Amino acid sequence: MKGHLERYEQFASGWVEPRTVDVWLPPGYETGPRRRYPVLYMHDGQNLFDGRLSFSGVAWGVHETVERMMRDGEIDGVIIVGIWNTPRRIREYMPQKPLEWYGSKKRRKRFIQTYGGPPSSDAYLRFIVYELKPFIDASYRTLERRPYTFMMGSSMGGLVTLYALCEYPEVFRGAACLSTSWTVGGKVMLPYLKERIPDPHTHVVYFDYGVEAHIGAYEHIQREVDALFLRAGYVRDVNLMTERFPGAPHSETAWRERVDVPLRFLLHPRVPRTAVSLR
Repeated sequence: MKGHLERYEQFASGWVEPRTVDVWLPPGYETGPRRRYPVLYMHDGQNLFDGRLSFSGVAWGVHETVERMMRDGEIDGVIIVGIWNTPRRIREYMPQKPLEWYGSKKRRKRFIQTYGGPPSSDAYLRFIVYELKPFIDASYRTLERRPYTFMMGSSMGGLVTLYALCEYPEVFRGAACLSTSWTVGGKVMLPYLKERIPDPHTHVVYFDYGVEAHIGAYEHIQREVDALFLRAGYVRDVNLMTERFPGAPHSETAWRERVDVPLRFLLHPRVPRTAVSLR
């Protein structure tokens, strides 16, 4: 069985400029009208499902991975919401409060000069939480509450995924951050995380990286992030996972090859179950 993709072009927002939003419905969605599903929100939506739309020519194929994992009984079904990026991608994905609170004046000025303006991730997250999520919950058979709501992104998308978990811990249960752009935002995220890490009893967090380990202080920052989560009460391989994939490039090809790892970690049928039937 195959899933089904629905596309909303020019999805309007009062917070950010319109963009395309893809909604992938898992196998069995149409034939099981009493069943509700968890939701995984993903950034860089044009890179997820169709290589012809991906800027690199290779898509994550995340739907294909989910279908295989469902067939193998590794995970239950999940609705995937792919949020396309825009020319303001870096500004929307750069954690706003960390740069404003902990970035030097020189660092903030350099960001504005380089990317054409200050970060706008707070507005981007408001769009997701207050506009997109209510639409998804009203239009599809979702499990609306926090235990069933997840987010995933790579590179800068990994940064804004972690930021979303910290800013809206009442909304998102889990975050998967692949090849997180620590070299861009790590120095301001560290002091921010010391104050904003969510409760380990109610959240799960995944990190990974490949060749990024050889870029500057990347691996050192990742280890500091891990240490902060561990000190906050997280436990490795229970609600915190950090995986290194030696030699894996910073690309859709690499994320495609390993996306099953964060999917399994986030969506493994712990308690509560990831898909239930309506009574």
